[in-house]
Amino acid sequence: MIPDALKFTIEPHIDNSPQGVEVRNPATGGLLARLKNQGVDDALAAVDRAESAFGAWSGITAKARSLILKRWYDLIIHHAEDLALLVTREQGRVLKETRGEALYAASFVEWFAEEAKRAYGRTIPETVEGKTLMTLKLPVGVCAAITPWNFPLSMITRKVAPALAAGCTVVIKPSEETPLSALALQGLALKAGLPHGVMEVVISNNAQGVGQVLTKNPKIAKFSFTGSTMVGKHLYAQCADTIKKVSLELGGNAPFIIFDDADMAAALEGVLASKFRNSGQTCVCANRIFVQTKAYDAFVNALKLRMEALIMTDGERQDADLGPLINKKAVDKIKALVFDAHSNGAHLIEAKVDHEGGSFYPATIVSGVTPQMAIFAEEIFGPVASMIRFETEDEVIEMANSTPYGLAAYAFTKDIGRAMRLTRKLNYGMVGINDGLMSTEVAPFGGVKQSGIGREGASEGLEEYLSTRFVSFGKVD
Repeated sequence: MIPDALKFTIEPHIDNSPQGVEVRNPATGGLLARLKNQGVDDALAAVDRAESAFGAWSGITAKARSLILKRWYDLIIHHAEDLALLVTREQGRVLKETRGEALYAASFVEWFAEEAKRAYGRTIPETVEGKTLMTLKLPVGVCAAITPWNFPLSMITRKVAPALAAGCTVVIKPSEETPLSALALQGLALKAGLPHGVMEVVISNNAQGVGQVLTKNPKIAKFSFTGSTMVGKHLYAQCADTIKKVSLELGGNAPFIIFDDADMAAALEGVLASKFRNSGQTCVCANRIFVQTKAYDAFVNALKLRMEALIMTDGERQDADLGPLINKKAVDKIKALVFDAHSNGAHLIEAKVDHEGGSFYPATIVSGVTPQMAIFAEEIFGPVASMIRFETEDEVIEMANSTPYGLAAYAFTKDIGRAMRLTRKLNYGMVGINDGLMSTEVAPFGGVKQSGIGREGASEGLEEYLSTRFVSFGKVD
């Protein structure tokens, strides 16, 4: 069931024929909506509309764009509860978290509404007498974005808000698992005064065909993707022929390191926040939890007690702590990783699930994980805490960095010297010291190695949608 206040954003896209894109609640399996399944021709038409709208949108003042973005922000805040309920129903996450995501999504719109007026160029001291040197910051053009299902509101606003602020137009393909959030955001943006064509949404089960349009079409100047590294590599290669500007936020294998001297209560809260948010379905989740030997047993026991108190059920229940996984395929993947670890000597501690049916997987501790197990190397993407003992700082840094991924890392210690060493030695795009929840619109988000290129959020996020033009003025009589 779609919240009444948001039905106007979704009803034009309803298609009750068997060809429609089905959107189901992962907690119950119930049908929420069946939407028009758009194909390659629809995607091409959306690109053409965005191209037609680009001239007018990029031609208005930065202040005018800022005012529209601010109205969009106000509408998202006004409908925050409706948006939270919509995400809970189509993605499964618990309401206490989706309420937070609605506000987090709005924060990017607010931030980039302000940054729209700060896309500064500069003047350059002259090197030749009589010349004036300067740079201009200009919108790159039509942009395309493919967004994931795990944060269906904020992954859109984190890409779209800076693009619109810069003066670009955007074509979005949201995940077919969670398209309702994208349509709701688009509808609210149009209500805020965004001109038609500036923000296009393509809903499709033909991910490959639409993806080729968004990566290969020469009318698109910038491509942004959040998702798996495997898919990201493929899309990156498709962008090569037209030399697009590209940003990719890909997979992670985040280490969470707890030293003997850490504040254990704070470290426990950090693990709970990082590991079990969205039932473990985030790219910055604590994937490998390293605990120094002296603290290991006590920490695992403390985590066990807290984990067993978590309520896993339908996300609409007010007391729910954990919701379902996005689908049965996700459950099967985690089962295989846990089975492999258990078969190779790991010890399992499972919490209960307070709900029948749906794609639920119990919160689980896998103790005694070693680098030889698949769960050490692969992104879990579920409510499974893999625990690894370590002895020394050098040892844990080597293990933490022994992955092709480099998105986020966490470390808890009271030793300031060690903390400073870790910020330099951990090969990750983001490092949280005594902080298990570090995402914010005012700081750059992104990774290194095979976790991606480019940054989202902060002033760096705006820069991704701008090109720098150098202008040299000769002597003018």
